[in-house]
Amino acid sequence: MGTGIAGSARPDATVFVEIHQLYGRQSHLIDEGHADEWAATFTADGEFHSPSYPAPVVGTAALTEFARGFFANAAVAGEAHRHVLTNIAVDRVGDDVLEVHAYLQIVATRIGRESRLVRFTTVTDRVVREDGQWRIVHRTVRRDDQAPQS
Repeated sequence: MGTGIAGSARPDATVFVEIHQLYGRQSHLIDEGHADEWAATFTADGEFHSPSYPAPVVGTAALTEFARGFFANAAVAGEAHRHVLTNIAVDRVGDDVLEVHAYLQIVATRIGRESRLVRFTTVTDRVVREDGQWRIVHRTVRRDDQAPQS
């Protein structure tokens, strides 16, 4: 998926802000249980690949169920889970195509207890402008506590 963040074309400030808003909104949506809206931040054929889960999640219906499950599992554990995306780097790879790199922390909190870091990951996304909105076509998550995949 691209060549990484070194030496790539940078988008203008407006695009950067739009992407930052997409990622902020997406984090709030999954953390608050808005599965349909979270899935809509991906294209209809969007893909989510993460070593934390047994198989890639592909398409709107599967992405919606994935988000429902994420929120439900946190609720069953009596926890609030928060996605914290930082260090967002955006590179233009085409007119309406971006590659986005970010760090993602997932933090869990039980009422009356200390928060704990569930995992620290890097995210690499291919993002496209579709009907005037930026949407994720392909997300690859890499966990810092796992060996790189070849």
